[in-house]
Amino acid sequence: MKKVEVLKLIDLVDEIRKLDELIQQSRAKKTSDFVINQYEAKKLKLVGSIITELASAPIQSIESYLLAQKILNKYYPIEGNDELLKGDDISKIAAAI
Repeated sequence: MKKVEVLKLIDLVDEIRKLDELIQQSRAKKTSDFVINQYEAKKLKLVGSIITELASAPIQSIESYLLAQKILNKYYPIEGNDELLKGDDISKIAAAI
């Protein structure tokens, strides 16, 4: 992996971390749901970006997939398998797994 790619991924992780902290602080201060939802949407977009980067051809490897899994587990921990059953299409894919 090139140094530029590493730095880009580190910047994305740092942005996600800062945004996650902002979300936690906003919840503690009981900030409006609208604002928190905006932060959550941005966080989701950043997580999607880093996963896309990790799955791209020059970086793609077992290690990059494990790193993507670690990011998902950290920022979106699954407390129960019921979380995957909310969407009809998602539940079908989860059942196939």
